[in-house]
Amino acid sequence: MTTNNWAVFEQAEPDFAAAVKARFAQFPHHVLATLRKDGSPRATGLNVDIRGGELWLGMMPGSMKGADLRRDPRFALHTNPGEGETMPDGDVRISGRAVEIVEQPELHRYAEETESPHPFDLFRAELTEVVHVGVEDDDLVVRSWTPGHGLRTLRRGNDDEPAREDPAAG
Repeated sequence: MTTNNWAVFEQAEPDFAAAVKARFAQFPHHVLATLRKDGSPRATGLNVDIRGGELWLGMMPGSMKGADLRRDPRFALHTNPGEGETMPDGDVRISGRAVEIVEQPELHRYAEETESPHPFDLFRAELTEVVHVGVEDDDLVVRSWTPGHGLRTLRRGNDDEPAREDPAAG
């Protein structure tokens, strides 16, 4: 079975993974998007934990987001933009599929490591895309990683010109 967890991403692009992890670490709460039973989007708050080579999504038992992920594991995760309008460290979003953890020994181990109150629902993330958007000089810089294509960097100025790929930036 092929996995595209945090460890795979981190091994492929350690510097990019470190920047993404640091951006998530700036604030405890982020935004998770899931799909409701009728297919419409649901956006909810969530704490994110990156440890042991995994991106963990933990939530209260019986939550609607947990029910959404059991029905359709696709998700999008967006970093908290923080205060003000500047976002000096950019904006990060991750897309993927959530895999529920149901084995009691693994849930107990995670609870002890994180001091999480019981009960809780826990999912680990299989990554399909990681994107960091920032501003450098006068350019909007979009760095994106996917398991199949690796890291790409696009730059776009504040004009009518199309975005241009930056091969030197990875």
